[in-house]
Amino acid sequence: MTLAFARFRRQIALVTGIAFGADKQYLVESRLAPVMRTHNLSGFADLTEAFERRDNGSLAQDVIDALTTNETFFFRDRTPFETFRTTILPSLIAARAQERRLRFWCAACSTGQEAYSLAMLLENESASLRGWSLDILATDLSTRAVETARNGRYSQFEVQRGLSTGLLLRHFHRDGASWRVNEHLRARIDFRAFNLLSDYAALGAFDVIFCRNVLMYFEPETKRAVLARLADALSDGGYLVLGATETAAEAGAFFSQTTANGVWQTRRAQPQLRLA
Repeated sequence: MTLAFARFRRQIALVTGIAFGADKQYLVESRLAPVMRTHNLSGFADLTEAFERRDNGSLAQDVIDALTTNETFFFRDRTPFETFRTTILPSLIAARAQERRLRFWCAACSTGQEAYSLAMLLENESASLRGWSLDILATDLSTRAVETARNGRYSQFEVQRGLSTGLLLRHFHRDGASWRVNEHLRARIDFRAFNLLSDYAALGAFDVIFCRNVLMYFEPETKRAVLARLADALSDGGYLVLGATETAAEAGAFFSQTTANGVWQTRRAQPQLRLA
């Protein structure tokens, strides 16, 4: 591992929370080669120095876009969506019957498939939610991914990953060689670029936060700090949905584990809901 890569690892962790192993130098340099060409940088040491200065916003964003992982698909790992539909949503409808408002946050939305999956699910449950205010915020560190999500245009291969024919025909329309999410569904989601290391105060409180398959890339100390912030961003009795193999045990003071893999509930809720 070169000195430049060691410095870069520290800087990218400070800015994004992402921790690259010492053995990832070749992978990182390969992904950043186009960025170095775009910004006329002669090598990785020059890129590291420029990134450290933090005076070139476009370079920093290009680096982030190149390094973030955007692997996702519609209704990925179906179980959390089924748990949401059958148990979490009914419990929240009962608990919020007076306010009649629910807020959801997809905190690492990538190119949008998770947020659109949630929107489709909520529309399917519209009979139970008539007269309710439903807000969906979807954020990602990568501006490039957020722009793709906001546009809502996907290839044939992408829509085949997780979507039934019925859902595709109901919620999408043909757009040349691609499929595009229908406008009314796109309008239901507020897509924004957002760094999970930032201040959450301006976002408000949420009833459910989906933050799946992202904390695994963070160093333990950073992960604990982000979990604490996520807990603070949840309303009383709110739920945090992680990836199936992820845990919030490091933030046990804030969360209780439910009986569903990857689903955690704020400890402010008493009694704790048991999920089937």
